[in-house]
Amino acid sequence: MSTPQLVVHRDKELMAQAAAARLLTKIVDAQASRGTASVVLTGGRNGNGLLAALAEAPARDAVDWTRLDLWWGDERYLPEGDPERNVTQARAALLDSVPLDPARVHAMPASDGPYGADVEAAAEAYAAELAKSAGPENHGSVPTFDVLMLGVGPDTHVASLFPELPAVRETERTVVGVHGAPKPPPTRISLTLPAIRSAREVWLLAAGEDKAEAAAIALSGAGEIQAPAAGARGRRRTLWLLDSAAASQLPRSLYPPASP
Repeated sequence: MSTPQLVVHRDKELMAQAAAARLLTKIVDAQASRGTASVVLTGGRNGNGLLAALAEAPARDAVDWTRLDLWWGDERYLPEGDPERNVTQARAALLDSVPLDPARVHAMPASDGPYGADVEAAAEAYAAELAKSAGPENHGSVPTFDVLMLGVGPDTHVASLFPELPAVRETERTVVGVHGAPKPPPTRISLTLPAIRSAREVWLLAAGEDKAEAAAIALSGAGEIQAPAAGARGRRRTLWLLDSAAASQLPRSLYPPASP
């Protein structure tokens, strides 16, 4: 797996704008080389901030949105359209304003869908959808995502992989149901670390003082069971995108000067 690289921006707004520009470039490059691109979205304030910045980016129309596959790293197991669902927030921030192919928008199942309260069955269905999209050139039973984005929680959780809980210990399955999450709602669906590590690039987003300790722990050599963010690595690149507040507890030697 790749060694983490850091980019530190002055504030969360600049971080979102720069990350959006970086993502647009990656999508355009992937489409130019392979015809399509595959991106895993993240929720939370930083993930949604990036999508909002993407919606306003001058280069937005350089992307062929019809040739973009969108996946999610995790989802709250709530009814379709619930405002707390990541896909609902993503649609409001960006997805409803660009000409995506609905068949390429791979939302995780909702609790009022065909699996009802059975979150494990819902997770298995999403794993099957990933496997169906994986080709012989991919590593295992998930597509090789071009970029997989993750927000970093104050407790170092990524996706819905929380410290010490069973999901972060999973080594075989690509998608799991999560029970008893320490932040509401307690029932969720999440990609596992093996699925996350299939991506060409993994980007971890952290902004704000409440993320400073988590960033410092995850980048200090902590184990992935205690600090799931430490285990989120891409095959080619692992990129931490932070603002100066989130980077405030890191040794100065660890990260470059803030971007202009």
